Amino acid sequence: MPRATLVGVSVEAERTSLAEPYSRSSRPWLTSLAVAGLACATVATAAQGSGRFHWWAGFVLIPGALIAASGGPLLARRGGRAFAGFVIASVGTLVFAVGALLMFGVMSRGWPVLVVLPCLAVAGTYLWRAAHPLARGLHRAVALLALTGALVGVTLQLIRADLIHLKTGWWGGFMMLAGAIVLGNAVELTRHRMQYRLQAITLLVGPAVVAILVGLRFLRGW
Repeated sequence: MPRATLVGVSVEAERTSLAEPYSRSSRPWLTSLAVAGLACATVATAAQGSGRFHWWAGFVLIPGALIAASGGPLLARRGGRAFAGFVIASVGTLVFAVGALLMFGVMSRGWPVLVVLPCLAVAGTYLWRAAHPLARGLHRAVALLALTGALVGVTLQLIRADLIHLKTGWWGGFMMLAGAIVLGNAVELTRHRMQYRLQAITLLVGPAVVAILVGLRFLRGW
């Protein structure tokens, strides 16, 4: 094969090898931007169809979608970058939700969504749980408490939508659930041999018992 042909083939191969990483790295960004654009278009179209379209809410909706989209590519990676991407995407989703509520003009009825979303974001951080048993146990307790907070938000949303009617003191049940979660994590720590185990268990059991008793008081109306 002539030398000129070999040089041409090598140059073309080098260009291809240099272009491939850029094409692979741009795909997550394009996907995230496409999802963000589709979400904005869907909310705007639905708001227009409902007859309660508030165009100025787009100044909140679109930035929220872009913030969430900027966290998407980082989620595809591992370690600290993925965690940072999760935080950015969660913040963007929360801003997007505020924009959507404003665009529909239902903030007075839909505000419990702004309770549910941050709680779910905190609960989602358990995907990056620590290796140490004590740190992992405390993180698990926080994540489960966040799920309890999300349930409170869902309950508030059902109440605001007049789908359920609860008596005063219903939140006592969630306080008891939160106390049971903390107490259960304290019991789980007894399986591990580690430093400061007794102190950690004591710090968890005390507030857990108080929360259960106070929740029972609210629930029973004492």
